[in-house]
Amino acid sequence: MTKTARLEHLVSAVNRVGADLAIQMRLKTDAVIVNQCDRFEYLEMDNCGSRLRIYNCNERGVGLSRNTAILHAEAEISLISDEDIVYTDTYVEDILKEFDTHPRADMILFNVEQSDGRYTYHNDSFGRVHIWNSGRYPAYSIAVRTDRLKQSKVTFSTLFGGGAKYGSGEDSLFFKDALKAGLRIYKSQVLIGHEITRKSTWFEGYNEKYFFDKGVLYYHLYGKMAEIIGFIYLYRHKDEWCKELEFKKCLDLIKKGIKSAK
Repeated sequence: MTKTARLEHLVSAVNRVGADLAIQMRLKTDAVIVNQCDRFEYLEMDNCGSRLRIYNCNERGVGLSRNTAILHAEAEISLISDEDIVYTDTYVEDILKEFDTHPRADMILFNVEQSDGRYTYHNDSFGRVHIWNSGRYPAYSIAVRTDRLKQSKVTFSTLFGGGAKYGSGEDSLFFKDALKAGLRIYKSQVLIGHEITRKSTWFEGYNEKYFFDKGVLYYHLYGKMAEIIGFIYLYRHKDEWCKELEFKKCLDLIKKGIKSAK
């Protein structure tokens, strides 16, 4: 049995072999790998001195996967990870240094270079994250003090995200709940890895389901302001989002999703 490291990956995967995945991702520290597949099985193995705990689960949903990993997290700091992230040679030291330098930070959102067409954020400096600038961050940017996360009782939604009923948004809901629970969230300009290009597990185009699901998400995020904010987002992105469906049709679907969520 290897000694638990200060930093531990919480990896969400689907139909992967844990040992091979650790090599692909270039994991250099302990990891909990929740692999959603066709069986229930627990494996534990050594990865060049680091401890791999692999939970093969016959279930689906990225939120459920992340929550299972959080439940089993043991290290001081948990790094939320996806199976398509490859880490830098110095990511462990870089992450620990940021937390040691900023002891008030409960959670730090690091730079991960995203694949073409999936750019949503880039941090140029260290700073505080608030509700108005938290929605653009992916879960795999998160490193968090494990005790503070567990004490907060904040978890990922099992209704949103890959494998769930509604497309995406579990990340945004997580940040909303974390901030509401009083967790101090910061962003860092430090780069810890890059994303491998792969087919999305949930995005199938800007179709009717996409906009209906957005409506449901906007209600959960913004409540009474959902229709106004939904209109603003749609208008800002109309040139990209409204290629398959007309603007009015997209807006009607968003409103239908909001109504369904009430």
